[in-house]
Amino acid sequence: MGSERDTLARFVEAVAESLETPARGDELAARLHVSRSQLDRAVTASAGEAPGRFRRRILLERAAFRLLQGDLRILEVAIEAGYASHEAFSRAFRRAYGAAPAAWRTTPGVMHLAAPNRVHFHPPGGLRLPAREEVTSMDLVVTMTEHHIWLVGQMIDRASRLDDAQLDAPIEISVEGIDRNPTTRSLLSRLVGQMDMWNQAVANRPYDLGVESDECIKSMRTRLAECAPTFLGHVRDACERGGLDETFVDATSGSPLFFTYGGMIAHVLTYAAHRRTLVSGALHAASISDLEDDPLAWEPVRPDGPSKP
Repeated sequence: MGSERDTLARFVEAVAESLETPARGDELAARLHVSRSQLDRAVTASAGEAPGRFRRRILLERAAFRLLQGDLRILEVAIEAGYASHEAFSRAFRRAYGAAPAAWRTTPGVMHLAAPNRVHFHPPGGLRLPAREEVTSMDLVVTMTEHHIWLVGQMIDRASRLDDAQLDAPIEISVEGIDRNPTTRSLLSRLVGQMDMWNQAVANRPYDLGVESDECIKSMRTRLAECAPTFLGHVRDACERGGLDETFVDATSGSPLFFTYGGMIAHVLTYAAHRRTLVSGALHAASISDLEDDPLAWEPVRPDGPSKP
């Protein structure tokens, strides 16, 4: 099995190096100094996918990315992917993505195609081979996200005790922050909006920032109840399938943007930590001191699992 895995790693490297000029199976076998039959046997056994199918899938994933770049004609993308005609490429693309290239370019979806080996094209031009074994547990990422969602809800509940003047009082900080003129109201609305915004990005739908303008506490509660389970679902799903490095496309801003699920989660939790700290301080300044925001207190260790207040 070890030699098959090594052959797969070398094969993935060879495919990555030949993306600009797609190579045939016998050419790739020659580069790896093995016979075509040896290559087919080793890659199929290790990757669960024959070399030819693997190579075509990767080139189609790259083609999906290239369709969203600049003003490339579909025929140019087709030729890059190793197809001799627009028609042949369109048939293959439709079978894989369920839409013709022109339609997918207008309304893109998930770029990565299903694969048993989790090797995918990663923009702008690379491939990644999954680790031989899991080094760390992704439970921590899910737990941090659960804590973030719980804490935002608790902060909104506490903020309901404040009047409008307290909600809208400027929060003074001695260093430049990430939000202009932050208030308890604006920060809480942005904490909810962050998750809602990324949910829309994953679904390739636009997000209306206007909802965060002078948002009331009731609206924040409602939006949190709607968007938090969806965002947590994205986190759990990415962790469970080992897909934190998988890419999704957001084409709602005019030019397509590519993000990984891991990058999205890290972005949300990093900026949220700053905003939550400011809100926590503002609540304490308003004599609301019954909020315990330390994750250690939120998740005490017990034999049958975590216990959340």
